[in-house]
Amino acid sequence: MAEKDTLSFEDQMRKLEEVVNKLEQGDVPLEQAIDMFQQGMALSKQCHDKLQKVEKQMTEVLHEDGEITTFQVEE
Repeated sequence: MAEKDTLSFEDQMRKLEEVVNKLEQGDVPLEQAIDMFQQGMALSKQCHDKLQKVEKQMTEVLHEDGEITTFQVEE
């Protein structure tokens, strides 16, 4: 799991796509499919967590005085 933590978001997405493609082919033995599914779920969670972190960073504005405020987009 430590290896996945050091991968970039793009690398994690590529690995997730590989897992999904192999599982969609359907010619994977059951035990291997279960392992791949678990790996895919872990990669999916890590990607989701990274996206949430970036989203939070993007919605916060750091002012010169060090104060952090939430950035609001008016529609």
